[in-house]
Amino acid sequence: MAKVFSVEDGNISNVPLTSGITRAYKDIDLSFTPKAAGDLYKKTDAAAVKQAVKNILLTNRGEKPFLPKYGGNLNDFLFNLSSEFDEFDIEEAVHLAINNYEPRAKVLQVRSNIQPEKNSISVEVKFQIISTSEVETTTISLTRLR
Repeated sequence: MAKVFSVEDGNISNVPLTSGITRAYKDIDLSFTPKAAGDLYKKTDAAAVKQAVKNILLTNRGEKPFLPKYGGNLNDFLFNLSSEFDEFDIEEAVHLAINNYEPRAKVLQVRSNIQPEKNSISVEVKFQIISTSEVETTTISLTRLR
């Protein structure tokens, strides 16, 4: 009977077995719409991660207790629509916020559009869900009211 070694033991012809664990992401729906049975609706998998990414980007720094740097801080850009920053600064802030605070998502692309004459910012984030390799896109539009 021949012994079988793994790749780590030096036998390159035999590949070790690997198993992948898939996780089901679950979160409550933040619309808080009750079901007929009195329970709340839930978001699962890609919808849960998409909701989390949107919440991170809409959260201002200092809003979350004990995490003063949490959030995308997009409102700060909205209220400083001048020549102090450009689309690259917004895209960098979005990348940092999602990479630091959402481990279930990998940012693929961020596009932003600043319209100072309309007092608005639009940000489109394309990201991949880590466990399923699904690609999602979310768009956030902010407008300052006078």
